[in-house]
Amino acid sequence: MKSLKLISSAIAMLICFVTMAQQRTITGTVTDENSIALPGVNVYMQKTKTAATTDFDGKYSIQVQKGDILVFSYVGMNTQTVTVQDSNIINITLKESGNQLQEVVTVGYGTSKSRKKMVKESRMMAQGKVSSLQISSNNQYTPAPNVSMPASESAAPKNEPMYIVDGVPIKADQMAKINPNDIDDVKVLKDESAASIYGSKAANGAVIIATKKGLYKNLSEQELDKKLNIIRPNPTLPTQEDYDTFVENAFESPKTAPLSTFSIDVDNASYTNIRRFLNSGQEVPKDAVRVEEMVNFFKYNYPQPKNEHPFSINTEYSDSPWNSQNKILKIGLQGKNIATNDLPSSNLVFLIDVSGSMEDMNKLPLLKQSMKILVNELRPTDKVSIVVYAGAAGMVLPPTSGNEKKTIIKALDQLEAGGSTAGGAGIELAYKIATENFIKGGNNRVILATDGDFNVGSSSNSDMEKLIEEKRKTGVFLTCLGYGMGNYKDSKMEILADKGNGNYAYIDNIQEANRFLGKEFKGSMFAIAKDVKIQIEFNPKQVQAYRLIGYENRKLRPEDFKNDAIDAGELGSNHTVTALYEIIPAGVKSDFLNVQPDDLKYTKTETNSANYSNELATIKFRYKKPDGDKSIEMVQVINTKSVSLDQASDDFKFSTAVAWFGLKLRDSKLITDKSSESIAELAQQGMSFDKGGYKAEFIRLVETSEQYN
Repeated sequence: MKSLKLISSAIAMLICFVTMAQQRTITGTVTDENSIALPGVNVYMQKTKTAATTDFDGKYSIQVQKGDILVFSYVGMNTQTVTVQDSNIINITLKESGNQLQEVVTVGYGTSKSRKKMVKESRMMAQGKVSSLQISSNNQYTPAPNVSMPASESAAPKNEPMYIVDGVPIKADQMAKINPNDIDDVKVLKDESAASIYGSKAANGAVIIATKKGLYKNLSEQELDKKLNIIRPNPTLPTQEDYDTFVENAFESPKTAPLSTFSIDVDNASYTNIRRFLNSGQEVPKDAVRVEEMVNFFKYNYPQPKNEHPFSINTEYSDSPWNSQNKILKIGLQGKNIATNDLPSSNLVFLIDVSGSMEDMNKLPLLKQSMKILVNELRPTDKVSIVVYAGAAGMVLPPTSGNEKKTIIKALDQLEAGGSTAGGAGIELAYKIATENFIKGGNNRVILATDGDFNVGSSSNSDMEKLIEEKRKTGVFLTCLGYGMGNYKDSKMEILADKGNGNYAYIDNIQEANRFLGKEFKGSMFAIAKDVKIQIEFNPKQVQAYRLIGYENRKLRPEDFKNDAIDAGELGSNHTVTALYEIIPAGVKSDFLNVQPDDLKYTKTETNSANYSNELATIKFRYKKPDGDKSIEMVQVINTKSVSLDQASDDFKFSTAVAWFGLKLRDSKLITDKSSESIAELAQQGMSFDKGGYKAEFIRLVETSEQYN
């Protein structure tokens, strides 16, 4: 009997050895249809469930045998299976799941598909630790000893997992309210598998739930609360946020003010900031609403330029949706779309605020994940430096090639928050490094990421304006990325971007980071024209009065138009810029017009417009090449041809709907109809060209905002 057992054991060991001999290591890379590496993809054997996960570069390694079936699974992508044959290398391209595609959301090291914005990162933070910042005398960054911080409100407090239903992260109390009979499928990701996709907030695992009919797929956080009968207190308006006050543009007569001149504005921070307020159930501060930034958040279907100029000019004239007797003139610019390989090399300096005010989950942690998205867009010819500031400023990473992504990401991962905020010193050091590594004819840019709460050294708005105007002369461009809430200093961020040859975005979640720094990387980071100015002369025979909608802080004096020393906005590759004028046609009686002055004895405004009866206006543009000092001028005549609002383009309908909503949020006295239902209906009519689902999201914001008015 003993010998029989030995024989059986020997046979078992032989089988084991043979099996091991048949196993081999399969490696490969998983990408999407655009050949972009996908980190966090689950790779497992269909029979044994032996699993692996792709790293940041989309690479994986797994032990298998010939004939095994490998499954590649990724949130928002179609699952793919492959039978192992003779090759030891299996590269996979995953396709987007057609029934989910609305918007890409990058989470942690991975991406998923979702129709909704991510629940605020601050509501998902489990208890953590932050550190103070120490800067040595040689401007090198070192973290100070850890300091424990209290826990914030969390979707997964203490040891709870992260909950995701129909692709949307939800809170624990929302999870508890879901009817079990509505659940179709439940998957659980544990520890590293969850964290590799959803980041540290899923360190305790993730519970992924699909309902039978996708019941919660199209619901915002507030809509979900309402459906589940959850009542929450309405948060009070943050009192420490800072916005510049301004008065909206009034109607002007072309007889007394024949020229309207302004700088283009490609910023869209105001829209995402408004979105943050509405999604948090908060009242929107009036001065946080800049209508032109709301309109320019969205992309419109303008044609590419066909001549030597870097942008095309497109105009449309139709009815005003909010004042029935008035008209709207839409002016649209379309920047030339330059292929990525044809773009100049970049010299980027990340200037990152690591002060104590940045410790919240929706600040430095979100910032670091945002920057990783940008890093993923870099080419070997690009280089990145990292400067940080708290009580002082220091360099974290010297100029590093774009092909050393792991080195750059490691430097980002090591950043921790603590200390005061010497923003001025950080700007000085960042521009110093940018100019020392200046690429002639290249894309030289400082990317400032902060909540704007500077409190050491040069910190006032006037100090910042003076400092950044001086740095602008270096030829280095500026991008400002705003983060956080409660103490957010929008006014300072806007000044820096406006005065520093720059642009400005507010990052309210990782989805917005992916849009601005990923999808729209070229437009955000590569200028094709700078100091772009617009001047329009209206024909008094056709126009009784006009007003520019928005752009209040971008208006210029008429004499500034031809003055090349006057700064104006920049236009990026494939960027669109839209401006709207509201017009009171000649002969229309209007309550919005002031009494006209009597005829003057010594000075008369003469017009020769009788010869131009078919012309509504003449519009002029001036711009400089990114490395140029002399402006180039373009002129175009706008005729009086008008179409009804029903016949207007989808772009016209949607852009005017967005402007209408902005005017309503500002409680404008110059609109007669303030119906959210009418605004949403007009936006719905202009819903074409909605590749990312942002227009659909806007309509939901309009519909849900009614309850906060």
